[in-house]
Amino acid sequence: MNLPKGPDSLCFDKDVFMKDDFDVDQFVAECRKQVQLEEMREDLELYYKLLKTAMVELINKDYADFVNLSTNLVGMDKALNQLSVPLGQLREEVMSLRSCVSEVIQAIDSQLSKQDDLQKKKVCVLRLIQVVRSVEKIEKILHSQNSKESNSLEISSPLLAGQILERIATEFNQLQFHAVQSKGMPLLDKVRPRIAGITSMLQQSLEGLLIEGLQTSNVDMVRHCLRTYATIDKTRDAEALVGQVLVKPYMDQVIVEEVVKSCPNGLQLMYSRLLEFVPHHCQQLREVTGGAISSDKADTVPGYDFLVNSVWPEMIKGIEERLAYLFNPGNPDIFYERYSASMEFVRKFERQCSSQASVKRLRVHPSYTSFHNKWNLPVYFQLRYKEIAGCLENAISEGLVAAPAGSAYHLQVSEVLWSCLVRCWSDKVYLSPLAHRLWKLTLQLYARYAKFLDEVLTKTPSPEATKEPTRPLPSSASSTSSRTSMDEGGSESGNPASLSTKQLVYIAADIQKLQEQIPEVSEIVRQRLEAIGFKNFAIVEDALSDAKACLSSSIPTLNTRMTQHLTERSCRFLKSASEVPRLYRRTNKELPVRASAYMDNALRPLHQLLTDSTGLVTPSTAQEWLRVTLSECTQRYYETISEVLSSVRKMEESLKRLKQARKGATTTSSAGANGGPTDDSKIRLQLALDVEYLGEQIQKMGLQQSDISMFSSLMDLVKEARELAEQNQ
Repeated sequence: MNLPKGPDSLCFDKDVFMKDDFDVDQFVAECRKQVQLEEMREDLELYYKLLKTAMVELINKDYADFVNLSTNLVGMDKALNQLSVPLGQLREEVMSLRSCVSEVIQAIDSQLSKQDDLQKKKVCVLRLIQVVRSVEKIEKILHSQNSKESNSLEISSPLLAGQILERIATEFNQLQFHAVQSKGMPLLDKVRPRIAGITSMLQQSLEGLLIEGLQTSNVDMVRHCLRTYATIDKTRDAEALVGQVLVKPYMDQVIVEEVVKSCPNGLQLMYSRLLEFVPHHCQQLREVTGGAISSDKADTVPGYDFLVNSVWPEMIKGIEERLAYLFNPGNPDIFYERYSASMEFVRKFERQCSSQASVKRLRVHPSYTSFHNKWNLPVYFQLRYKEIAGCLENAISEGLVAAPAGSAYHLQVSEVLWSCLVRCWSDKVYLSPLAHRLWKLTLQLYARYAKFLDEVLTKTPSPEATKEPTRPLPSSASSTSSRTSMDEGGSESGNPASLSTKQLVYIAADIQKLQEQIPEVSEIVRQRLEAIGFKNFAIVEDALSDAKACLSSSIPTLNTRMTQHLTERSCRFLKSASEVPRLYRRTNKELPVRASAYMDNALRPLHQLLTDSTGLVTPSTAQEWLRVTLSECTQRYYETISEVLSSVRKMEESLKRLKQARKGATTTSSAGANGGPTDDSKIRLQLALDVEYLGEQIQKMGLQQSDISMFSSLMDLVKEARELAEQNQ
């Protein structure tokens, strides 16, 4: 039924009312998401009017049919009553016919069931007859004294005996098939003891013949025996027999604990003798089963794998039972040698397998898995972890000790870190099953070293440790002897909580060296991982990039620590500029012609930095340290000079006012005895000389004065002071 179409402005779809799962609450909720309730009501009223109009039109269209509906149905009940009688008769006839057909079908089904049962019994009888015939035939072959074939088992040639056993095995295979199909039959239970006797006699004959064939190297006899075993589906019995008769005695002779311990390379010699067993003692079996290159494929017996199912289990059983001490991981060096030799033995044994399928069967063999699980690799790794990580921790506990002479690094801890990284992947430590653990240890070593640097660079010395004794300014600011006698003032701080300039330079140099050698670590790791088939080297490179970034994270802290250290050492002497007025007031000193001694002492740490960093860090790094340090020192020095000049100006103004108050009285404190430059002029001139000397030294250090912030302001300040001093002369 199609509803009339409404205006496009309606908030709902008209077809929703015709859905079987129409729900009023859900309809209202959906409409409320679009319009308000008032609008929804108006739309519903509008559509209701449309429906009402459509219904009226439909009634008007078919009005005549609606009116004639009752007229057309007159007499319909009589017509229906007339049809009921013949329909009832037809129903009775159909039911009768259905009953007859059902009886016939049941009779046919019963006959078919009896026929099927007879057929099954016939098949069972035929199988039992075949079982009895097979038993009698085999017994006749085995026990008949008049048959030439039976006598040949004892007195005739081994080849003929093998052929007879092969005939017996073929018949026995049919016997087993029919016996399984006839399971549960009473007659079979009576015949079963005879079948068991045949089975026992056949297996004994096969075992004896196979052993004789192996001992006499009779290939044809062995081939017949193996084919017979395959015919009766007893290949595993043949493989077990070979393991017990041929393999086990050899293993008992070779796998002897005293012999292995008697010489240093006893384990390797034992493995060599074990590997010799296959070419020397299994060549005949490999030719028969197609495992040898020279074997004829047309005359081979498939279905056997003596190396996997006979030789390998006996080897591993002998090793695990008689040489259990091999798997002891107490001494990691000895464990490594034993494990490496054993895995090399496994690889060589796999190469002796005849095919890739044989190798796959070997690798899923329970004894193969058991042998690998015997090696306690997690314990070995824990011992190596303690050894390698403990070595780094010991170096960290010693602090920033200098590396030994000839080392590529400058700190002992950096040298130890590199040796630990290399040791993780060295030939005497690395084992391929532990590649993931050693890779994790590699990243942990980098992280631990970076953590150590952060701890060293972020720890702050105590105030008592960093407190320096007050050093008085020398009596002569221009004395060269004073300038050279202050060496102890420019030396490194002796307290253990602080870092020296040389140590900071060493840290920076070692970080740079370690970052440069990360590609070397990457190549070492790549070679190891490629050997085990790992292909996703992108994650390895990403991890090493993170390690490099971890090392780089210490560089900003190192730079800050370096500049702070240099600034503190230099500014201790630059503060001596405040003592310059004391040297010239009322002392009648000569006019200064050179910089003060404190300037050399203040700049000595910076010159020492250039000396210590040469060849260790890049020149740009050292220049940046100097730039930041000199900028900070200049800032503080500017403040000190500004305070001194301000104090001198105030003193000068005070003396002028006092002079005017005395009306021309002489002031002996403001002029020399011979009427030379005033003390204030000397002070200003000395400060100007100090700042100019600082500018010269900045250029000698390879920097430009414009690179140092506040230096131009400092120069302007002392330039003005020099001009004022020259005016007062």
